[in-house]
Amino acid sequence: MRKIDEALARIDTGEPIGLARLQARPIATLSIEAQERRELRERQANLNH
Repeated sequence: MRKIDEALARIDTGEPIGLARLQARPIATLSIEAQERRELRERQANLNH
C-alpha cells in the first residue's frame, strides 16, 4: 500500500526530484517540497485522530 501511495504522490505533484536530493538520498521518491507537504498532511491527520 505504501508503494502505491508513493507512486500516486509522484503523479500528483509532477515535480522533478532535484539532483542534490537524489545524491543525498538516492531512494527518494518525492521532491523535498512534496515530501514536506506529505509529512504535514500526515501530522495533521494524526492530530485529528
